[in-house]
Amino acid sequence: MRLLGLCLGSAVLALAATAPQQVTFYKDALPVLQKNCQTCHRPGESGPMSFISYETTRPWAKAIKTAVLTKKMPPWFADPHFGKFANDRSLAQADIDTLVSWADAGAQAGNPKDAPKPTDWVEGWRIGKPDQVISMPAAVNVPASGTIDYQYIVIPTGFTEDKYVQLSEARPGNPAVVHHIIAFIREPGNPWLKDAQPGVPFIPRERVRRAENEAKNGEKHKQSEDGGGFGDFLAGYAPGTLPNIMKPGQAKLVKAGSDLVLQMHYTANGKATTDISRIGIVFATEKPTERILTLAAANANFAIPPGDSNYQVDAKLTLQDDATLINLLPHMHFRGKSFEYRVTYPSGEKETLLDVPHYDFNWQLTYDLAQPKLLPKGTVIECTAHYDNSPNNPYNPDPTKEVHFGEQTWEEMMIGFMDVAVPMNKTAMDLMRPKKAAQSGPGL
Repeated sequence: MRLLGLCLGSAVLALAATAPQQVTFYKDALPVLQKNCQTCHRPGESGPMSFISYETTRPWAKAIKTAVLTKKMPPWFADPHFGKFANDRSLAQADIDTLVSWADAGAQAGNPKDAPKPTDWVEGWRIGKPDQVISMPAAVNVPASGTIDYQYIVIPTGFTEDKYVQLSEARPGNPAVVHHIIAFIREPGNPWLKDAQPGVPFIPRERVRRAENEAKNGEKHKQSEDGGGFGDFLAGYAPGTLPNIMKPGQAKLVKAGSDLVLQMHYTANGKATTDISRIGIVFATEKPTERILTLAAANANFAIPPGDSNYQVDAKLTLQDDATLINLLPHMHFRGKSFEYRVTYPSGEKETLLDVPHYDFNWQLTYDLAQPKLLPKGTVIECTAHYDNSPNNPYNPDPTKEVHFGEQTWEEMMIGFMDVAVPMNKTAMDLMRPKKAAQSGPGL
């Protein structure tokens, strides 16, 4: 009998040792959410619900399970067969399994003592506490309805010496109506938007005249000649974007006496409101050796036929000097379907840098190369985009319309943005224009 009891006791202990432990929020799920989800899913950020506490997360357990199984969340659209990216948001299979098991087991809380140390998020900023915040000096009135032209707001920096920015972030004051923000650096002497009064929302005259003529003559909207392209990017905001974070030794250069120009795209949502957006910056602690510049391969000369489900648009850029590629950011609107970056080196060798087979306009993602890539002078950067203007596209505003380049989301864009590192004395014109043209052309 004693032997039987020992055997039964051993069997019970063996079963207990092999039985799976219950997955709980504090011990298992919270570390995964903290590492991968709380950047957006916390109060004041873009996520519509908070995953900071058990109480706010528990109602979403089944939705979390579905999102991670379908790989809808975290958003990441790069084909893994091309390129390696330092900011790959894809969840590890073990993390997916943990969140699914937690939901399937009833989304239990567990012991709060098992929780990891909370992340010390800085409220309102992802870059930590900024060294300086540059804000709109006055609120912008956003009407309840109608199409709102891009607003340009010139803000003098007041810098009396050159500044080197290592981190920058654009923050909308009213995310409900701010579709995007681009903060350009307008260097002293640049005539772009010379008629704009500092701090006052401005629509360039050429754009107003063009819009009036188009309305009068029934013409289609054409590409703008006056917005963007006349200053280097400092920071941007759109759904899914992250702050600009440069490595030690690299920075954005803001020359003494420069202005920031905020390009504001507002979308009416049925309620008249206001917005005061801001730019937060953190300066480099030592003088950098490399300057980060934002370039673009773009095409605005296209007409997407009604009902076309796979219309192709191409763009290319030939580098006029050496540069080191840091990241890539494809940009299209609601009809965007796929986007690809390729390079042809001076040797004739070809390489696909990034393939986004299922583009999602709701997430404007930057893809940071795991290893920066040297692009010698003469390298050709090619971008290919496809658009779905058919009724099968659930985001398509109107599949019966021919679609052209335009600023509004029901129009289209084709831009392959990229950040490159160059020596501090180089400019974007050194990279984008042949030397003779660069001598007489306007600076970026």
